[in-house]
Amino acid sequence: MPIFETSTLGPRERYQLLTSLVVPRPIAWVSTRSAAGVANLAPFSYFAALSATPFLVGVSIGHRGGAPKDTLRNVRESGAFCVNLAGESQLAALNETSGEYPPDVDEFVHAGVKPAAGRMVAAPYVADAPAVLECRLFKEVDLGAANTLVIGEVVLVHLSDAVPLAPGTLFADHRALRPVGRLWGDFYTLLGDTPALPRPRPDGTRGG
Repeated sequence: MPIFETSTLGPRERYQLLTSLVVPRPIAWVSTRSAAGVANLAPFSYFAALSATPFLVGVSIGHRGGAPKDTLRNVRESGAFCVNLAGESQLAALNETSGEYPPDVDEFVHAGVKPAAGRMVAAPYVADAPAVLECRLFKEVDLGAANTLVIGEVVLVHLSDAVPLAPGTLFADHRALRPVGRLWGDFYTLLGDTPALPRPRPDGTRGG
């Protein structure tokens, strides 16, 4: 059985192991606007829900050539971003925005994605995304030379009319959301079987 001591691995080898083992990863399709007014749209799969109260999500953003990526620079300048949750029909456009484009390129235009203006934050969002989280910068955490963790406080949630809520709850129907996930290399994953297993209780019964 192969064993890897991570301190002996190079950055590329660590990346390969991490991104092929921590799967599937949800994708934050992050939209921002630069101080010059240029919209930016890029996907990040180092993405997670962090807290419900306060309502926080985290996106780890890599650096490029030792400098902040456009997304990180824009978040620092504006204090705002939107997390668009892409559905299956948007996978090709999402992948198109993953390229390394110059700061003056508007990825909405490049990928043929329709933007809309954020209602509570100074950032655009994907108009036809099944769900959108409008975020204000809550905290930035330096993860070293390669990544910065951006923690956003979600101040507004948009849901498409096509994504119903489970009756009597605010659970969005994942079968309608049809989220896409990230694997490794060029591989993505689509929603497959979603078995429901009631959580066991201390008294031996099971419930939601």
